[in-house]
Amino acid sequence: MSNIIKTLDVTERLDNLKQVCDLDEGRIAGEIFYSQSIYEQELEKIFARCWLFVAHESQLVKTGDYITTTMGEDEVIVVRQKDGSIKVFLNACPHRGNKVCFSESGTTRGFICNYHGWSFDTAGNLVGQHESGIYEASEFDKSKWGLREVAKVDTYKGLVFATFDPESPSLQEYLGPMTWYLDALFDNQEGGTEFVGGCIRSTYECNWKIAAENFVGDILHAGWTHDSAARAMLGGAVAKVSDFEESYSVNWNGHGYEFALDTVGNVAVLGESKLNRYIHTIKPSVAERLGDFRSNMIASVSSCTIFPNFSFLPGQNTVRVWQPRGPNKIELFTWVVVNKSAPDDIKEMWRKGAMMTFSPTGVFEMDDGENWEYCTKTAKGRVTAKQDLYVGLGMDTFMEETRLPGNVYQGQLNEANSRAFYQYWYDLLSAHTWSEVPNRNKGKVEAE
Repeated sequence: MSNIIKTLDVTERLDNLKQVCDLDEGRIAGEIFYSQSIYEQELEKIFARCWLFVAHESQLVKTGDYITTTMGEDEVIVVRQKDGSIKVFLNACPHRGNKVCFSESGTTRGFICNYHGWSFDTAGNLVGQHESGIYEASEFDKSKWGLREVAKVDTYKGLVFATFDPESPSLQEYLGPMTWYLDALFDNQEGGTEFVGGCIRSTYECNWKIAAENFVGDILHAGWTHDSAARAMLGGAVAKVSDFEESYSVNWNGHGYEFALDTVGNVAVLGESKLNRYIHTIKPSVAERLGDFRSNMIASVSSCTIFPNFSFLPGQNTVRVWQPRGPNKIELFTWVVVNKSAPDDIKEMWRKGAMMTFSPTGVFEMDDGENWEYCTKTAKGRVTAKQDLYVGLGMDTFMEETRLPGNVYQGQLNEANSRAFYQYWYDLLSAHTWSEVPNRNKGKVEAE
């Protein structure tokens, strides 16, 4: 990793991190949302270390299919290879660092830099240059100057992840028991899932952690922030989360999934009764595939974040990445995910439903965006930045006796997942290597 990512000197590390994050006391400080020094360490110790979502396999069907995205603030190209594998390269020419691919997606036989004509095949090899003879005269070795490849690429149920760190755990280890829950959305039908439509891109003047934490376990805001929008979409009364007979908050190494077992709560707010019927139609086959418990999760009131910045909403079927663009700005990439086996009209309803609800003009996302921006902006004040913020709900709700995998807590109205998210954030910023990141998990790795 040292030849890609500069390692911060020990003297550059943030002092007294404990002062801005003490999860035993259920508190964080607003400073973590606005501090440039904290943000610089996040790029180094989180985004240059962790597994990051970069694509869905349905976006890369044929040899030469590619998309461009970012890992932290590093721009990358994700491209399908001749042998069917997927590679991820820095989107930067190794000659002067110019960007080599400017389009968001497409199919190609190679990439050419606009600056000096260096050209690369889809495997990242340098295959030619403008005035190539002058390089040959200086005994230039082309084999050493291909596009820089990330350390590891792996997939899970169609989701493509990559990491810059060769010392990172495997993707399976990184995701841990959260895969059991991920399957409720990404593997509930034969054939898996696909992305439909394009990528919805927008920007917000907020810190990336506020958005990621909102999805990791903050259902508490929905009954207040989204009440009027939910009433408009449902045409009347909205069920209270506190009325659900059974709900959970589950986390593992900063990942978190909060959910009820109401089957259709999230999909219902899209306002399409045909989508509700589709969910009920497939529920028996989901039960055969994944069991009764997860068949009740498939479109329920729920949300999830895979640490650090990959989130999704089952039922509403939006998948998003909160791309950091400084301590007080994000670029949001949003896609719509559907079962491949779903009828075309059902897929189209989900695509339009995302536009109606979770897009820049969506009835729910506008509510969230305003809140996230002001949570960030208030932290600019020197006194306000030091103010303790409470994340202590559900301190004593850990479920010792459960057959479910992961760290399982009773109820969705609970900040256990938020605490786990910030604890993992704290642990990564405090550690020099993966071996120094403590194991704070106390739940089961596998379902019983």
